[in-house]
Amino acid sequence: MKILLADDHPLFREGVKHVLMKLDDVVDIVDAHDYPSLFAEAADHPDVDLVLADLYMPGMGGQEGIAEFRNQFPDTPLVIMTASESRIDARNALASGALGYVLKSSPSHIMIEALQRVLNGGVYVPQIMEGDEQTDDPVTLMPLSKQGIRLTGRQLEVLKLLLEGKPNKLIARELDLSEGTVKIHVAAIFRALSVTNRTEAAVAAQRLGLNMATA
Repeated sequence: MKILLADDHPLFREGVKHVLMKLDDVVDIVDAHDYPSLFAEAADHPDVDLVLADLYMPGMGGQEGIAEFRNQFPDTPLVIMTASESRIDARNALASGALGYVLKSSPSHIMIEALQRVLNGGVYVPQIMEGDEQTDDPVTLMPLSKQGIRLTGRQLEVLKLLLEGKPNKLIARELDLSEGTVKIHVAAIFRALSVTNRTEAAVAAQRLGLNMATA
C-alpha cells in the first residue's frame, strides 16, 4: 500500500507514519510539506492508494487546495487531517471533494478506522458533524453545482452510468477506473444526494432535475 502524507510539520509527519503502518503489512509512505509539493508528489506517484493531507498548508488555502487536488487527481482518494474542529471547515472540505475529515486530536484508532473506511469505498464524516442541520453555514459547492448538489465531472460520469443500471465492474471498465475507485465515487454521489442506494439516487436525480444527457 502506498500513501502520500502531506503536512508542513516534519515531527507530526513522523508520528503519523507510525500510525499508518497499522493499515497493512507493507506501507510505503511518500512525504509532502505543502500544497505545491503535494501536487508534485501525486503526479510523480500515480499509484498512491490514498492521500492524507493537512487542511491548512503553505501554498494555497484549505478548500482551494482540496478543489485543485480533485481537479488534478479526480480518482485519488483524499482524506483531510487537521487541528480545525470547525464544522464549517469540515463541511467545506467534504463539499470540495475530500472523502474524510480526521481531527489531529483523534486517537490513533479513529484515524485508522477513517482511512480504512475510505479505502473500502466509503466516506468518513467526523463526530463534529453529527446532528448537522445543514443550516446557513456557508458551504461553497464546486466545481459543479446543480440544485445545490455538488458533483465533480467524474462523479457525473459515474452517476450517468449508474442510472443506466450498470454495475460497478462495468462502470469501471467503461471509464477505465479500478472498481475500488468507482465504489469511492458512488459513495460520494450517495452522500451528495443524501441517499443510500441506486434506486434512491435515480429518484433524487430526477427530482433535482439533473440532466444526465448534457452533464
